[in-house]
Amino acid sequence: MPAAAKVRVKGDDKDRDDDGGSAASETVEIVKTVVVALAIAFVLRVLLFQPFTIPSASMEPNLYEGDYIVVSKWAYGYSKFSSGLPVNLPLGEGRVFGRAPERGDIVVFKLPRDDKTDYIKRVIGLPGDTIQMISNKLYINGQPVDDVVVSQGEVTDIFGPRPITEVRETLPGGRSFMTQDYGPGGDLDDTPVYEVPAGHYFMMGDNRDNSIDSRVQESAGVGLVPEENLVGKAEIIMFSWEPGASLFNPVSWFANVRPSRFFRVLD
Repeated sequence: MPAAAKVRVKGDDKDRDDDGGSAASETVEIVKTVVVALAIAFVLRVLLFQPFTIPSASMEPNLYEGDYIVVSKWAYGYSKFSSGLPVNLPLGEGRVFGRAPERGDIVVFKLPRDDKTDYIKRVIGLPGDTIQMISNKLYINGQPVDDVVVSQGEVTDIFGPRPITEVRETLPGGRSFMTQDYGPGGDLDDTPVYEVPAGHYFMMGDNRDNSIDSRVQESAGVGLVPEENLVGKAEIIMFSWEPGASLFNPVSWFANVRPSRFFRVLD
């Protein structure tokens, strides 16, 4: 009698090997895709852009708590603090492809007293400058900065009702922007003369009576900022939410969103 025909049934050993190989191949491809995506994200974050969320009112009226900004990393070149990660880049001291910030730039930098905490302020003093506040007025190299009162009003905060003034300042070189002030008599309205040494910058917040900046010595404030501590230049507000919005509560996104601040280019 003829021998019985041999029939291969789906699911036998060879098919199982094929299925296993296919699954392994798919896993490898997924891993490759994830690795490439992480590498691209790393390069973008280290070399090109880094997002930051504004945590305080020290830069009002130009940056508000809850603004989500993008900082260009290439604007001033790169230093060991440019990674945007808990680990510093192995670049040693100084900057690679370094370029000096301009007076009036809004800059993110590492706080000099710990080289870890990210701060954001405006560049007011360049190397070689002298800076002083006299009777609530900014002086650069012995000359008063041009300023014009734009509006006056009242604000209520944790200190109660206070008068508030918005002033447009124009720095030497022509850079113009709004500042905010609570009137004369503030702790930082009269200061000694600060001399900015080579390789350092003098930073100030636009909210002049509510900013711990270079007017406060390094042990308690910011002090003079070394050029290697610069992280990048703040370029644009991408999104903005009122304080109270939570990443884990999508309803709060819509209740606290500030669309008028979306995609606002910074002065």
